[in-house]
Order: sequence, then structure tokens, then C-alpha cells
Amino acid sequence: MNTLLFLGNLGTGEIIIIAIVVLLLFGGRKIPELMKGLGKGIKNFKEGVKGIEDDITGDNDTTTKKD
Repeated sequence: MNTLLFLGNLGTGEIIIIAIVVLLLFGGRKIPELMKGLGKGIKNFKEGVKGIEDDITGDNDTTTKKD
């Protein structure tokens, strides 16, 4: 957990430098593709979590109906 504490100390200057480095490494054409892939990954993760929650609540609903 201590390894992530440095993220709270990022200021505007550091974020701009990181953005410039990412732009230089990947180029302007690859960044939208990377963000699209990231968005799809997050969407799939949320759908998976929702599916698990539905399964859990569905199991509880079926057990209460049997009683």
C-alpha cells in the first residue's frame, strides 16, 4: 500500500509531464485506440461485477421464495 502513496502528491506540472511523455512514446494516433481499449475493458469489468451481483441477489431471491 505504501507504493501507491506517491500518487497523492501529483501536481499539475507532473501530470503535464506524464502526458507529454505518453504522447511522445505512443504518438497521437495510438492514444485514442488505447483509450478505446481501456474503456472497453472497464465496461467489461463493470458488466462482470454486475453479473456476479445479480447472481448473488438471484440466489438469495430463490432461497427466500422456497420458504
